[in-house]
Amino acid sequence: MAEMNSLERVLALLDVFTEDRLEWTPEQLMTELGYSRPTLYRYLKVLKEAGFLTSMPSGGFTLGPRVVEMDFLMRKSDTLARYAQPHLESFAADYPCAALLVRWYGNKLLVVASECVTPGLENDYPRGRPLPLARGAISRAIMAHLTRRKLLATIETNLPELAAIGLGADVEKVMDGLRKIRRCGYAVAHGEVTPGVTGIAAPIFDGGNSPVATLCVTIAGKHATPEMTEAIGKRVRDVSAELSGKLAEDRRAA
Repeated sequence: MAEMNSLERVLALLDVFTEDRLEWTPEQLMTELGYSRPTLYRYLKVLKEAGFLTSMPSGGFTLGPRVVEMDFLMRKSDTLARYAQPHLESFAADYPCAALLVRWYGNKLLVVASECVTPGLENDYPRGRPLPLARGAISRAIMAHLTRRKLLATIETNLPELAAIGLGADVEKVMDGLRKIRRCGYAVAHGEVTPGVTGIAAPIFDGGNSPVATLCVTIAGKHATPEMTEAIGKRVRDVSAELSGKLAEDRRAA
């Protein structure tokens, strides 16, 4: 593996902050990342002065206010979120559901917008919290439209979990299941991410061959009759196609 450059090392430092580990001491960071003390302190100084990190009275570091500022700017600049917002509100008004817009980047699925007016169905994954990569309708809708090379790598990495949820015990069986989803245009999963909740999701494209996001509706299992699931699935598929068309137009006009 090629040695990381300085930018990659700074990004790796930011990547260690997770929901399970919100604060790190310099000593812990050196152990985790293998950076020398002078190198680590130089990066910490730069990130703190830029507002990406904040030092704590305990001597540790957490993410800083600049992250919040950038989230605000993203909300203002995310064209897809603006296009999707009326549809999210419409789904939430028409069904006892939560409607989500989920971005796909790298190997992560991240909720960027959601709407819910039904008590008890509030989303366990608010904006900014990553979703499981190998479980649920959102994951399946993305995987069904990946290039074969990227899909194979994703399946091989997550095969035990995919097998555990019944998608297939080997790569070819998983591929067969994903091909059916691709033909259908939307994916359905029951209770895989949140017990008792059914997810229905379809991919969103921006003019390229791989999806950049999904539109997902989650509904309590007691309401997820075959008829309602199919009706929501077709609508999710159609709205996702509409959003894909708008993004493709924007790309051509750029």
